Amino acid sequence: MTSPDKTAGAQGDSRAATEAALLEAFGGVRGMVETTVPGLVFVAVYTADRDLHIAGIAALALSLVLGIARLLRRDTLKHAFGGVFGVAFGAVFAMMSGDAKNFYLPGMLYTLGLAVAYIVTALCGVPLLGLILGPIFKENLSWRTRNPGRKKAYTKASWAWGLILLAKSAVLFPLYWWGDATQLGWVKVALGIPPMLLSVYLTWIFLAKAPPPIDVFAELEAAEAEAKAKAAAAQGS
Repeated sequence: MTSPDKTAGAQGDSRAATEAALLEAFGGVRGMVETTVPGLVFVAVYTADRDLHIAGIAALALSLVLGIARLLRRDTLKHAFGGVFGVAFGAVFAMMSGDAKNFYLPGMLYTLGLAVAYIVTALCGVPLLGLILGPIFKENLSWRTRNPGRKKAYTKASWAWGLILLAKSAVLFPLYWWGDATQLGWVKVALGIPPMLLSVYLTWIFLAKAPPPIDVFAELEAAEAEAKAKAAAAQGS
């Protein structure tokens, strides 16, 4: 029988691994802040002087500084480039259109598209969150056929992400159509971190209760080692 101490230790290791994987995948709290602060700077500057170009340049400059800081710290490049690219695209789109609300439109469309992707993939039995986190957990797609408990957890988590992001979109798009730029900007800033934290927390809850991942890389290494040992034994005999 497995002792309570060993069981508790295994559960603790599983939860720690889940926390580490979520931090790596979504950039942690710092990544959430970095994706929110440029929008905060944009709406603050635009609210102060109504100068679209200055607001866009200020947000882009801050995003570049944050991206360079990540590079200097040798953090994950996808978070640095993703943030800079998103802010740059929104700033250029807003300045070209002359409408400050368009600074937020690319991010809003991305959020809506991501919500649909989470829900559709969950319905199709290939939850997007499993595709994102599988390689990080070194399980790849083994959860689809060999670990039904984790597939169920990934499906629940994908539904959570999809519904939360849909709710966020349901608040923002009416403001884009009928509100002004400052209203949209402040509400979008307010909805930047809380929905993300809720989604990550629910994901952590679902995965912490799920069976541990199957390390397919370790299995491959073990199979290769066994094959080499058999080959060596055959040559020796």
